[in-house]
Amino acid sequence: MLILLPPSEGKTPPVSGPRLDLASLLAADRLTTARREVMDELSRMSTAPDAAAILGLGPRSAADAALNLVLEEAPCAPAHELYTGVLYEAARLGGAGTPGEAEALSRHVVILSGLWGAVRATDRLPAHRLAMGASLPGCGRLNGFWKRELAAVLGPIAEEAGLVIDARSSAYAGAWQPARSWGGELLRIRAVRIRQGRRQVVSHHAKHMRGLLAGELIALRAAGRSPSTANGVAEAGAGLEGVADAELSAPDHSGRRDLTLVLA
Repeated sequence: MLILLPPSEGKTPPVSGPRLDLASLLAADRLTTARREVMDELSRMSTAPDAAAILGLGPRSAADAALNLVLEEAPCAPAHELYTGVLYEAARLGGAGTPGEAEALSRHVVILSGLWGAVRATDRLPAHRLAMGASLPGCGRLNGFWKRELAAVLGPIAEEAGLVIDARSSAYAGAWQPARSWGGELLRIRAVRIRQGRRQVVSHHAKHMRGLLAGELIALRAAGRSPSTANGVAEAGAGLEGVADAELSAPDHSGRRDLTLVLA
């Protein structure tokens, strides 16, 4: 089982911790050069007068561009503790309470990132601001930049896992998709609510539900009871608080399926 997560804008910057070690991150042998390229471009751009606008930062978060200037000096924390947005709060990923949970986070959770490409949930990162939808001089739009780099990294990981639970948003999903011939299953997680007989997509609540499902699957893995099939994941989703039903679509030609959580 492999769980793919997006990062979050919400972060809790660590007040202490080790400095960034690029050699310790996921697939450092393949991705360090690309990560260094993005870091260098981001550092140059973050000093520009219009840095906040290019990064898509609003008035309340414009000062966050300064975080990108001290990436190698700032203290680092595990990604699952650094990210504190809606999905991460719902998944309760702030700490790994048992050795089993730590092992599940390290081996079975990968976070896509505009700055780092892809990292383990336990990889140590500094606070930063860069969305996958941003475009940097020399790199271009980042989902296209990382798409060229991540196929050789995530393809083998997905093949070994066989079952991929995709809890990413659309911008991050564009940075990697399985090859048509990969032979496994990828479940894209959706959430809908039925109002007056019609289905309504609930974007904000979808983050919460994806987080709940991710947290449940990580807990099951830590307990040695993680599902190995799409039907098993659907059963776990159907048992979540606030879910009335969980529906699986038929797989497409690449083995991708939608798991739709129908909210009560």
